[in-house]
Amino acid sequence: MNRAKSRLPGIRSQASETTSHTAASLMDMARGFQASRILLSAHELGVFAALAKGRQTSAMVAEAIGAARRATDRLLNACVALGLLVKQKDRFSLTPAAAAHLLPGLPGFLGGLDHTVRMYQTWGTLTEAVRKGSSVASPPMERRDRTWFVPFIAAMHAFASPQAPAVVAQLDLSNVRRVLDVGGGSGAYAIAFATARPELTATVFDLPLVVPLTQGYVREAGLTARVKTVSGDFLKDPLPRGFDLVFVSAIIHMLSPTGISKLFRKCARALARGGQLVVQDFVMDESRTRPPEGALFALNMLVATKEGDTYTEAEIRRWMKRAGLASVERRETAAGSTLMVGRRSWG
Repeated sequence: MNRAKSRLPGIRSQASETTSHTAASLMDMARGFQASRILLSAHELGVFAALAKGRQTSAMVAEAIGAARRATDRLLNACVALGLLVKQKDRFSLTPAAAAHLLPGLPGFLGGLDHTVRMYQTWGTLTEAVRKGSSVASPPMERRDRTWFVPFIAAMHAFASPQAPAVVAQLDLSNVRRVLDVGGGSGAYAIAFATARPELTATVFDLPLVVPLTQGYVREAGLTARVKTVSGDFLKDPLPRGFDLVFVSAIIHMLSPTGISKLFRKCARALARGGQLVVQDFVMDESRTRPPEGALFALNMLVATKEGDTYTEAEIRRWMKRAGLASVERRETAAGSTLMVGRRSWG
């Protein structure tokens, strides 16, 4: 599945300065979950969808969402305090930002909200995960069902689709006719590859529960003739072969070093001679503190997976070279992500 990189607003780079905090700012940080929980609960309850009809009292909203009146009123007031709603006398309405991004079904809707609800729950286990050394909350991937995958793939599609064309534009596709997107999820990148070059075909390799979701997104894009799917587990099953480019986006952070090394060897075998393996993920510096988003995302992998992590450029280079790939280079994309690109030799 395509687990595209998360953006963590408000996280400042500490590359050239040490961040100082006052007692007040530390308490603000400690209480930061409150605003997040208000937004997520309002979304879960259907508050924003209820207000899409126009200005309503809290009693009217409570009836629409099936919740207690007083509690709904206090939640709506908190949403006003956060700038999510407007209150005039006793009636509430959506702000322009809420109307644009918090109403399901509209083009600007933040499709990752349902997945973020699950992340919120999982992050609550961080203390125990640190004590144990791995996730104490989430079942392994093979035991997750459709109720988990549907919001997850929707979230990844919402994030990946806008940036995929810019990422694909950074790559040399002059001799590329066949692309394999390993763990491609919704097919956002496969769709971008096929859109970039009309003679190119792409194959998304993902779990059996994911592939029907992929096919739905591909149908919406009108590319069923050129974007195909293959079901399988990339750690257990062989990958199809003969591809000019194998794309692995936001996958390696789910895996252990052993798992990554095994995956890269499979990807190398899937390449035609001269083909390229393109890996997109967080690429950490040797201190593992930069980029800051990657340092936080390492903890996301700790609470959500058994062995996932974020990795350094040196580690990724080493695993690619061990897989037999040469000329490994790093590229920064216009979308703000990092690529590691290696080639299979012509010999």
